[in-house]
Amino acid sequence: MMTAEAPAALLEKGYLDYHVDPTLDLFEEIEKLKKEKNAIILAHYYQEPDIQDIADYIGDSLGLSQQAAKTDADIIVFAGVHFMAETAKILSPHKKVLLPDLKAGCSLADTCPVDQFALFKQKHPDHTVIMYVNSTADIKAMSDIVCTSTNAVQIVESLPKDEKIIFGPDKNLGAWVAKKTGRDLVLWQGSCMVHEIFSLEKITKLKNRHPEAEFIAHPECEDAVLKIADYIGSTTGLLKYAINSPKKEFIVATESGIIHQMQKAAPDKVFIPAPPNNSCACNDCPHMKLNTLEKLYLCMKYELPEVTLPKELIEKAVKPIERMLEISAKYGL
Repeated sequence: MMTAEAPAALLEKGYLDYHVDPTLDLFEEIEKLKKEKNAIILAHYYQEPDIQDIADYIGDSLGLSQQAAKTDADIIVFAGVHFMAETAKILSPHKKVLLPDLKAGCSLADTCPVDQFALFKQKHPDHTVIMYVNSTADIKAMSDIVCTSTNAVQIVESLPKDEKIIFGPDKNLGAWVAKKTGRDLVLWQGSCMVHEIFSLEKITKLKNRHPEAEFIAHPECEDAVLKIADYIGSTTGLLKYAINSPKKEFIVATESGIIHQMQKAAPDKVFIPAPPNNSCACNDCPHMKLNTLEKLYLCMKYELPEVTLPKELIEKAVKPIERMLEISAKYGL
C-alpha cells in the first residue's frame, strides 16, 4: 500500500523504495499496468536491456520528443533522465509524466546553470540561442531553438549565414557542428562525462588489435577521438550505420546501452565498446542506469515519482522545442 511518508521519501531517495516480490514476473505486471492505465513507456537507448525490451518506443532524444508530442496515452513513463521527462511534460502538459528515479540527472545539463548562462547571454545580446536538448527546462526557456545531435547541423544551416549563434551546452557537439557547417558559433563550455572520458590511447590500441573494425563515435566525444572515427553520428545514426554497413566489426564510442539494440538488429556482427580512460571496461552513464525494472514497475503501480513544471515555464520552453520539431519535419528527420 502507498504510505503517507512516500512524498518525503521521494524527495530524499528520488524513487519509491518499496519491497518488490521477487517471484513477480515484472514484464507481465508492467504490461498489465500499461493496459490498465493507458500508459506508454518511452525509453532511451542508454537504458538497461530489460527496460529497453519492455518499452513501447526506444530512441534517442529527437525520436523520444516526437513520440512524447504525438502519443494518445494518458500516462507517459519516461525511462531516461530528468531533462527528457521534462521535455515530455513540456510537449504534453495535460498528461501525467512519470520518471522511475528523480535523481536520474544529466552531467551535461548540470554544466549549464541558469544564472551563469543568463550572464553569458547578456554578453552576446544579438545572438540566436540554439541549445542542445540535454539541458534543463529553465535553459530551454531561455533559448530560441532546441536541437539534438540528430538535427543540430540542419538547424544551424536553416538559419541565415550571417546570423550570430550561441550554441550550448555541449562544446564538443558545438565544435563538430561548427566544423560541419562552416559557421562561427559562440560555444558554451559544457560537456558530458560519459563522452569526455574515452581514451584516445586505448581506442588506438583497440583499433590496431581489430584492423577490420570500423570506429564509430557520437559527436559529444572530444575532437581528438572524432578525428580518428570512420563515422560520426547521433545515437540513432550510429545504430543505423552499424546495421547498414557491410563491415562485421565495430568499435562504438558512446554510452554502452546502445550495443543492446545493435546486437538485436545485427546478431551476426561484433560490437566492442570503446574504452574509457579509467579502470572500467565500458562506458555506462551512472544517471541512465539509476532506472531499474523494479523502479519502473513501482513507478507505474503508484504513479510516482511524477515530473511537474510551472505553466509559465512550459509556455516559454515549448516554443524552442516546437521550432526544433518543425525544422526536423522540414528536413525529413
